[in-house]
Amino acid sequence: MNLPARVTNILTKPAAEWSVIAAEPADVTSIFVGYVLILAAIPAVCLFIGISLISAPIIGAFGMGAGLTGAIVGYVSGVVGVFIAAFVIQQLASTFGSSGDLVQALKMVAYSYTPVWIAGVLYLVVLLAPLAILAALYAVYLFYVGLPKVMKTPADKVVPYMIVSAVVVIVVHFVLQMIVTALAFGGMGYGRMF
Repeated sequence: MNLPARVTNILTKPAAEWSVIAAEPADVTSIFVGYVLILAAIPAVCLFIGISLISAPIIGAFGMGAGLTGAIVGYVSGVVGVFIAAFVIQQLASTFGSSGDLVQALKMVAYSYTPVWIAGVLYLVVLLAPLAILAALYAVYLFYVGLPKVMKTPADKVVPYMIVSAVVVIVVHFVLQMIVTALAFGGMGYGRMF
């Protein structure tokens, strides 16, 4: 897989790219190492730079510790969240007349998440970060387009499967973020972060 081509194609011609993705051989390791671990670093690195260096004059200095903790929390919860969401989506497949193993479900989650990771550059200017909601909406659309091709979801089951899957991804993301944040701030001492 050519990473820049995959990112470009999933963002600009998703219907055609999902057909390629559905047919290509892959495994959990290749998707994580070749895609997830790389792209999930974009928002983490940009958040660190945005909080620690760029936004300090605008919204006040949070310190390098807060920037680093925020980046680690985002990265860990993002990477682990992709796997957990894929596992749950794969478990739900038969409920919605779909087929596909963990690898196919992981393809759905990882490649649908592309616009969210790319929009992570908005964290360079923290005040622009709320615009990432547009990327999240596009991610839901990508998931919708990919379900029939990757998970072989029947047309009448695509919308319900997409809605349940979106709720799963959102819940997993927030729960993981809370857990990782609690561990990070609990272990380091919140007061020492600033």
